[in-house]
Amino acid sequence: MKAARGLAAAPLRFELDGGALALLEPSHDVPLVSLVLALRCGSAADPSDRSGLARITMRMLRRGCEGMSAEQTDFRIDALGAEMAVDASPSTVAIHAQVISRNLDAFVDLLVRMLGSPAFHDAELGKLKRESVAEIVEARDSDRVVAHKAMQRTFFAGHPYGQNPGGTTGSVEAIDRDDVVAFHRRYLVKGNVVIAFAGDVTPERAPVLARRLVDALASGDAAPDSVPEPRSPPGRRLLVVDKPERTQTQILVGTMGTSPHDDDHVPLLVSSAIFGGTFTSRLMREVRSKRGWSYGASARAGTDRRRQAWIMWTFPAAQDAAPCLALSLELLETWIASGVTPRETSFIRNYLVRSHAFDVDTAAKRMSQALDVELLSLPADYFTGWVDKVRTVTAESATAAVKNRIRTDSLLAVVVGTASEVLEPLRAAVPRLDEASVVPFDAE
Repeated sequence: MKAARGLAAAPLRFELDGGALALLEPSHDVPLVSLVLALRCGSAADPSDRSGLARITMRMLRRGCEGMSAEQTDFRIDALGAEMAVDASPSTVAIHAQVISRNLDAFVDLLVRMLGSPAFHDAELGKLKRESVAEIVEARDSDRVVAHKAMQRTFFAGHPYGQNPGGTTGSVEAIDRDDVVAFHRRYLVKGNVVIAFAGDVTPERAPVLARRLVDALASGDAAPDSVPEPRSPPGRRLLVVDKPERTQTQILVGTMGTSPHDDDHVPLLVSSAIFGGTFTSRLMREVRSKRGWSYGASARAGTDRRRQAWIMWTFPAAQDAAPCLALSLELLETWIASGVTPRETSFIRNYLVRSHAFDVDTAAKRMSQALDVELLSLPADYFTGWVDKVRTVTAESATAAVKNRIRTDSLLAVVVGTASEVLEPLRAAVPRLDEASVVPFDAE
């Protein structure tokens, strides 16, 4: 086992046997410890007809293990003053926990049992599948969630990023015990695990605890990073997600974004913040402040191992949907053609540098950033060097990044609304529209 300390702001790293890694961001301000056990793969590893498998498998770990039922496991977690949940994304799936520091050893003992001897009872799997399907159905009540799911599966159609980490009703119902056991056997192995601690734990204690967790796992290599680079289909497309009796709409406009390894990645993020990243951004000023069409308006680029979408978001009333979309596209074209000014760049640089303090003001936040670097294969100084990189961005470099990366001849507009009322006005609002289609709001 080797420990290393990188840049001053970087966490402690401990290389463990079998290829596992542990991270530590200590802080003794409060007697709490945050613990994350993450896999180097996520929903992108799910079979296309079993999307949601990674999340289901990790959630099954607390549904009973050797000598303990699901109810006893839950009771023990509560008795230790702990919380535990599972989070899934295309590139990782992880157990997130928080526990009172004096109970950390006992909680790790419980995790060891859960990891090393899960029962995977059919009855518990059936319950979890029903709960998961109910969650999928319930999420349809949120127009914003519906819009983002439609954007991901349509923009990344045929690519692993198009799979919902939570699965669909059909894919979740198709998962059986053999699928769960196979996922556990292949991916919950030493070489595929990163364990992170933040909070009231010492550098001497953390690797000992991490080793106990790793020893509960079988030997095995990290999952291969075989996800291809996604490609944005050419053309300007409109997708209306039909939901009856909507007085308000959700509008997402997406095009291909940026890679953290692009030379112009940070300049693009700085320019995007000028366009739609603050309360005084161009998009917010024109859509909300001047016209009152949408309470909020934003634009951001996602970050992952591969390029994620750059997405612009507004949520106007149904009668304002078409003019709001037309204006958003006009502002987008102007941003690409004319770039940003030195005054805007200076303001947003100062804003991003000052606000960065809120991104690193707790040990848990700093640990989360270190995990992202490791799990998403980000540059080692992606977060620790963020402020210095932002300070070097000029209006010229920010403008060049937008021209280089943002394409308006290859974009998808997704609108959640009542199709009979908004479809035709929306068609007219998108210049050079190549394709328009309608799907029901419960489409998967």
